[in-house]
Amino acid sequence: MTSLLNEQVIGQIQDAFKDLKSPVNVLFFGTQELCQYCADTEQLLTEITSISDLLNLSVFDIDEDAAVAENYNVELAPGIVIAGENEDGPIDYGIRYAGIPSGYEFSAFIQDLLMVSGGDSGLQDQTRQFLAELDEPVHLQVFATPT
Repeated sequence: MTSLLNEQVIGQIQDAFKDLKSPVNVLFFGTQELCQYCADTEQLLTEITSISDLLNLSVFDIDEDAAVAENYNVELAPGIVIAGENEDGPIDYGIRYAGIPSGYEFSAFIQDLLMVSGGDSGLQDQTRQFLAELDEPVHLQVFATPT
């Protein structure tokens, strides 16, 4: 199987991953049904997570593992969850990707891994205070189109 990441990109990721602090769990949800990018997404995640021992990849079938998908609110395949981990267990920050993180989403994906590993969103105190005062759920989605 041909690698999706070339040596230059792998070297850049290795440099970035020197900043990883704590384990990160990447959960991949694919399907055997018609899924144009499931195989490529799983391969990409396998290649990325193999770069650091602090990254763990778990692979699920969105249909066969429906309870796990429902637990993480994953409805689309390929679907990705990025979760942290500490001594008390997994920490779900609500970070989800629907589709393959390629193009502009690739660097955002790498940054999300670093952010989760560091356990800090990087938000300013004023923003954190505003968010803490929200009294009802907010559903935020960002859509990107492959170019």
